[in-house]
Amino acid sequence: MLVFSDISIRRGSKALLDNTTFSIHPGQKVGLTGANGVGKSTLFALIRGELGQDKGNFSMPPAWVLAHVKQETPSSSQTALEYALHGDAEYIRLQEEIAVAEGVRLGELHARLDAIDGYTAESRAATLLHGLGFKADEIRRPVSSFSGGWRMRLNLAQALMCRSDLLLLDEPTNHLDLDAVIWLQDWLKAYRGTLILISHDREFLDAICTHIAHIEQGRLTLYSGNYSTFEVTRAEKLSQQQSAYEKQKREREHIQKYIDRFRAQATKARQAQSRIKALERMEVIAPAHVDSPFNFKFRDPEKLPDRLWNMDRVSVGYGDKTIVSGVKLQILPSDRIGLIGPNGAGKSTLIKFLAGQLPAQQGECWQAQDLKIGYFAQHQLEQLKADQSPLQHLRELDKQAREQDLRNYLGGFAFHGERVEEAVAPFSGGEKARLALALLIYQRPNLLLLDEPTNHLDLDMRLALSMALQAFSGAMVIVSHDRHLLKTVTDKLMLVDRGRAQEFDGDLEDYSVWLQNRFRAEEAEQQPQQASVASHSAAGRKDQRRESAEKRKQLQPLKRKVDQLEQEMNKLNAQKAKLEAALAEPESYSEANKNKLKQLLLDKSTLEAKLESVEMDWMTLSEEYEAGLSSD
Repeated sequence: MLVFSDISIRRGSKALLDNTTFSIHPGQKVGLTGANGVGKSTLFALIRGELGQDKGNFSMPPAWVLAHVKQETPSSSQTALEYALHGDAEYIRLQEEIAVAEGVRLGELHARLDAIDGYTAESRAATLLHGLGFKADEIRRPVSSFSGGWRMRLNLAQALMCRSDLLLLDEPTNHLDLDAVIWLQDWLKAYRGTLILISHDREFLDAICTHIAHIEQGRLTLYSGNYSTFEVTRAEKLSQQQSAYEKQKREREHIQKYIDRFRAQATKARQAQSRIKALERMEVIAPAHVDSPFNFKFRDPEKLPDRLWNMDRVSVGYGDKTIVSGVKLQILPSDRIGLIGPNGAGKSTLIKFLAGQLPAQQGECWQAQDLKIGYFAQHQLEQLKADQSPLQHLRELDKQAREQDLRNYLGGFAFHGERVEEAVAPFSGGEKARLALALLIYQRPNLLLLDEPTNHLDLDMRLALSMALQAFSGAMVIVSHDRHLLKTVTDKLMLVDRGRAQEFDGDLEDYSVWLQNRFRAEEAEQQPQQASVASHSAAGRKDQRRESAEKRKQLQPLKRKVDQLEQEMNKLNAQKAKLEAALAEPESYSEANKNKLKQLLLDKSTLEAKLESVEMDWMTLSEEYEAGLSSD
């Protein structure tokens, strides 16, 4: 295990960790959280051996294989598939030795390759790349042909390909879209090694982590459970602070209005249920963030027309290439729309059109005369004036405002004191994103267009943004891989896929199922192509020998395991039904049953996490069993 004994780490005069002691056991999945600058990445550097502690001792098993995501990707002529395969160092070494070996040594090397499952390495690497968004024809392209964001995905694929004992991931979802985030989440849940994960995506942390290591005030505290459980535990220490409940009130009221409005409508029933679940969790969540440095809200728009946008059979794209066609969409002031769909389907294209950055190729569109758009996209961070301060940026928007008022406003975004007068050039990505959002919000738009607004933002800022959006009186269209933001802010989901954009009948859980089904279908389509390529290579012949050996194995032990998992799922589903029945009782929400409700919600969260894990194991083994039957 990883053992940290009385660890102290300083950076200049600042103590990041001070006499901290904790241990991480094999197989644990630990979410590392804390405000920006508290030392999360520094702790990773210590584990990787890139820096030493100022005091104390750190140890990990010397035989452990450690994997992490490189920050730089060479402009290589290797194909994407070859680059990913290099994550498994032993597989690459064996291949090199096999190429020159003879006689007995050659047999020994092939035996070792078989032992590490090396004959399926190419197939596993291709599956990793597909899950991370690479199309079948792209995995044979050279690394040098991909952009920076896609190269980071290649680095992630290489780290996942490593047969590691310890995996360190620092914001792995930053360069991913929602589809890839959901795929990566499922992959990490099945990972058998020890995982330490830095992430500002609470849904991601909730689904994966068994523990949370939270750093604040120079101390690291290890909490059992996922992020929501951590919030409950930490909230108990902070729940006396009434401001937590005042912050939360706006979000509760918005969700309750949505539930009251749509609960009886069949077409909205699933989304209303999703809001009910969010409301159930909310009482024990918000107090954990009472010490957030962020405090801002959207000012009411100066004008709010009855109708903002109307699109009828509109097609949009670039030049002569159409990306999305036949779009019918009306945007009213109360609309809160989340755009979902596979990577490259046209979500950002549609937002750019709404922002006026792309013309309509065909169709009719109308917008209100008093429409005022607030558009946020990542490229706008680079449009900030590097030599100007936050105060100067804000002054350009309002030359008549009192300086103290502008300073107070920027303080809500955690820009204080001399920081408001410093040039933005050296600002971090998170600070630039906060400033861009502050400038957008100050202009009082009546239609918000947000394309991945939470990139670079920490958990406190994400929560503050979510709560501010709850109280926003205008309309919004959002693209985000942050599922918590989508769940708590949007009322309608639109699926952009295969050149079309239409309302999605379901919530994000339904979308996750839709993605899984789509992924399996695409994998099934690609397998014949991969088999054809493999059969003409030496590796393909080895795969065939491997598969022939597998066919001869008895399937009965596998079938017994599938049956056992199915029985366990039935038991867990029965327990879940009882908990849901208890939560459906009105008296559960009375003041007298407050503690009982908390326990019910905790039990339900724990049970659902266990059920997901069992279902994943059952699905994996069932597919393996069916594949074995079909090959006989």
